[in-house]
Amino acid sequence: MAFTARRRRAAHAARNSLNVLLIMCLLLKTCELKSANTSKPNILLIMADDLGIGDLGCYGNDTLRTPNIDRLAEEGVRLTQHLAAAPLCTPSRAAFLTGRHAFRSGMDAADGYRALQWNAGSGGLPQNETTFARILQRQGYSTGLIGKWHQGVNCASRNDHCHHPLHHGFDYFYGMPFTLVNDCHPDRPPALDAGLRAKLWLSTQIMALGVLTVVAGKACRLISISWRLVLSVATLVLLFFTSWYASFGFVRRWNCILMRNHEVTEQPMVLERAASLVLKEAVSFLARNKHGPFLLFVSLLHVHVPLVTTERFLGKSQHGLYGDNVEEMDWLVGEILNAVETHGLKNTTFTYFTSDHGGHLEARDGHVQLGGWNGIYRGGKGMAGWEGGIRVPGIFRWPGVLPAGRVIHEPTSLMDVFPTVVQLAGGQVPQDRVIDGRSLLPLLQGDAEHSAHEFLFHYCGQYLHAARWHDKDSGRLWKVHYTTPRFHPEGAGACHGLSVCPCSGAGVTHHDPPLLFDLSEDPSEAQPLSPDAGPLYHEAVARVGRAVREHRRSLRPAPEQLSFWNVVWKPWLQPCCGPFPFCACSRDADPRET
Repeated sequence: MAFTARRRRAAHAARNSLNVLLIMCLLLKTCELKSANTSKPNILLIMADDLGIGDLGCYGNDTLRTPNIDRLAEEGVRLTQHLAAAPLCTPSRAAFLTGRHAFRSGMDAADGYRALQWNAGSGGLPQNETTFARILQRQGYSTGLIGKWHQGVNCASRNDHCHHPLHHGFDYFYGMPFTLVNDCHPDRPPALDAGLRAKLWLSTQIMALGVLTVVAGKACRLISISWRLVLSVATLVLLFFTSWYASFGFVRRWNCILMRNHEVTEQPMVLERAASLVLKEAVSFLARNKHGPFLLFVSLLHVHVPLVTTERFLGKSQHGLYGDNVEEMDWLVGEILNAVETHGLKNTTFTYFTSDHGGHLEARDGHVQLGGWNGIYRGGKGMAGWEGGIRVPGIFRWPGVLPAGRVIHEPTSLMDVFPTVVQLAGGQVPQDRVIDGRSLLPLLQGDAEHSAHEFLFHYCGQYLHAARWHDKDSGRLWKVHYTTPRFHPEGAGACHGLSVCPCSGAGVTHHDPPLLFDLSEDPSEAQPLSPDAGPLYHEAVARVGRAVREHRRSLRPAPEQLSFWNVVWKPWLQPCCGPFPFCACSRDADPRET
């Protein structure tokens, strides 16, 4: 009997032990699955071009329809103080890709050009810069860029592609190596470097008039000069005209092209087809890489001028052509998100939506506004200090990991995306250079109450225009302006008559003492605090001043990628599908259109 009882107790204990082991195995398996799900998620980054933060429903717009982006915000985390590192395309995107201010890589200018102007320029993102795509590629990710690049193409020859996306960590590229400009549209007035173009045309006319005057004087025997000399001068005038018209006369052919990897597929591109091609390529990339992990950066051509919008959306919004283009952009985002869900990738994909900087206030056609709305924030594209130039949407979604519907009011930067996605992929940020971004994961997941940034510095070109201090003890957010642009006409809120406001020279005002705003109480920067208001003003300005001096100790000179020589058009660097200069092709054309 005792032996039987002992056997029963032993069997019972064995069953209990087996149950415990099974439960532990299940728990371990669950943890293993969760770990597999969260350790290396797919990463989808979507960036709009020139979109104002006030253009989206989830940021307060009740007249434009953006249901897909609004749904993304409802299902994820929305940042209200998400800031571009620069107020223009080229430097903002360089900072986004590398996690560091653009001037550290030479991708911002001291004076002159503040963005790349030609596909055939020699400037661009240096090869020694490390993008998040390159790190994720090393971590086993399939990496793709669909859409706009605007970080350069070649250095010394037409096919070296030293600045090309495929030399910066992307396995696949389809899109524009440059950016949309009005010149891409055959019916729009030319805009690329319009000031210089006007001066060159005027100079040519004056010289041609001078030659004609000499010819008339010679024919009437009023001037004693040899015909050989007249012919020589006329030849020089013709050469001068040819030298600049060879570039400015064919902007659409040279700049408005589409590439797939290293091959030019459309030259010039058909604008009305571009949106559908970008969408098709993005959806195709998702289908090819659904077994992951993948990084897909969709760099939309919307909503940059010339605001090419398909018939389906024309005239449908309450805000003219710009509003139509915004609503089409939202539809494109929705189609990409639908493709993610169709392939069962929603819960395993870290999705992000933003804009490269604020809306373009100077973009107008007569009295019609062609640029975005920056909400309550002052300023716009090109203005590094005012909030309207740099405050952008910031929406993150990762179901089951990031809390749905959460809104975060902490200051963050587009540069923070670099260390964030590197951490998600299990990589390491470079240790041999300054990285200005900070991982957002603790903040997004609720593990941290405050942003990792105590100070953020706002540059216009290579000039520090403003800096902000997040006093975490008091919760107040201070903004110090050292330099601001001079609006014209006065009080207009923008620099009408120019493409964007300048960073230096006669077009700016230097403030000594600086302007101080309490953004926690005055986010629209309407009422600067007076230096006579008390010690609070001087304490805040002094604290920010110390931070600026410390920050400047981290600055190192870098070769200027936006110098005149690097920006100017060079025929030997022009991407071309065919023998130069007879560059023309349409390899992505629908067979029904030919």
